[in-house]
Amino acid sequence: MQNQTATAAPSSGLIRILGVGFGLAVVVGSIVGIGILRTPGLVAAQLPTATGILTIWVVGGVYTLLSAALLAELGTMLPAAGGYYLYARRAFGDTVGFAVGWTDWLTYCAVLGYISIAIGEFAALLVPSLAGFEKGVSIAALSALAALQLAGLRASSRFQEITTVVKGAAFLVLVAGAIIFAPRIGSSSAPGMPSLGGLILAFQSVVITYGGWQSALYFAEEDRDPRRNLPRSLIGGVASVIVVYVLVNIALLLVLPLEDLARSMLPAADAARVLVGTRGGELITILSIVSLPPTLNAVMMIGPRIIFAMGRDGLFWRRAASVSVRGTPAAATAATTAIALVLIATGTFQRLIAIASIFLTANYALCCLALIVLRRREPDAPRPFLAWGYPWSVAVVLAGAVAFLVGAVIGDTANAIGALILIALGLVIRTVAGLTSGRAVPERRPAD
Repeated sequence: MQNQTATAAPSSGLIRILGVGFGLAVVVGSIVGIGILRTPGLVAAQLPTATGILTIWVVGGVYTLLSAALLAELGTMLPAAGGYYLYARRAFGDTVGFAVGWTDWLTYCAVLGYISIAIGEFAALLVPSLAGFEKGVSIAALSALAALQLAGLRASSRFQEITTVVKGAAFLVLVAGAIIFAPRIGSSSAPGMPSLGGLILAFQSVVITYGGWQSALYFAEEDRDPRRNLPRSLIGGVASVIVVYVLVNIALLLVLPLEDLARSMLPAADAARVLVGTRGGELITILSIVSLPPTLNAVMMIGPRIIFAMGRDGLFWRRAASVSVRGTPAAATAATTAIALVLIATGTFQRLIAIASIFLTANYALCCLALIVLRRREPDAPRPFLAWGYPWSVAVVLAGAVAFLVGAVIGDTANAIGALILIALGLVIRTVAGLTSGRAVPERRPAD
């Protein structure tokens, strides 16, 4: 719940009205989406038993939970806007901080384009008369969410909370229906043992489906008590998603024989057709549409806060640091929306999405390193929350992140080169524009 009295965050213009309710909503709303409707089939194709399938979803969830606990330490140590950018800059200076912020922002702009296009495509499936107008629907959806941001933080955060509750309820209704009305096919197993490559692919697919867990970090400056609420939001949100994901997989295993699940490109739709007949596909289309607005809203809120923080530090367009009386970084929101609309209109978001996985993994790995660096360089800085099991936990998570990054670079060298080009472009723009920090990065002082 939000406090009715808004207070300004120190010297920023952002207002402190957010709490655990919003934190949980933005984490769950960012994670749960189309991925869980598609990925179980891919995972089942790599694993021979129901036990193996459920185990890999739990293991992937625990890995994500460790990640959330690691970043919760940085988030409570540095409770300000900016997310990954903030931690990288504190640990490694302006150049690395700019590179992380620039690529993180571009990633969220691309995701805005991707989700908006998905809304248009699903709307056309549900309402055939919209066929041919998908791009227009996408632009309208994105514009509507941008307008909501300009209505203020209270309106956009309330929308996030309500739509996430609706989405969560819809998924739980689907799970309950599957468990209650499943045709009791009995358990089945595919012959043989999973290969090492199959296990790795399954694990990667599961971890990707948990993507978005870091969302609450970007709002630490607007939280009434980030040192208390941020760990609860991150860890509680991921734990809630683990439960949902395991229940969804149990439901699918009850409805579909394992061999059918392993062959399915959209197992949720196949399971729905078993339960309700030909209208099952329509049911999953509706569920997909319901799942997208909270994700789009969360991303629309996150992107501007990255360049808001960079603008405030003098590493981006300084106008991006302006905040409306309702607590919205309005110029940053307008810039983010404009870039996303261009990406939708030109279709270039598709290439950026392919590059985004490289940016996300590289930036996350840098943040894990930032945790190590700041632990050593600033041992006396206040840390209201300590990462679980440090240093072993950070070693495990960092090893996973590096493995993901190496796999992405080897498996998609062309987009890895594209990622390097975009980083170089950002650094050139920064140099030409003369973007220089107006203040030094604090070296050995407590968090602001």
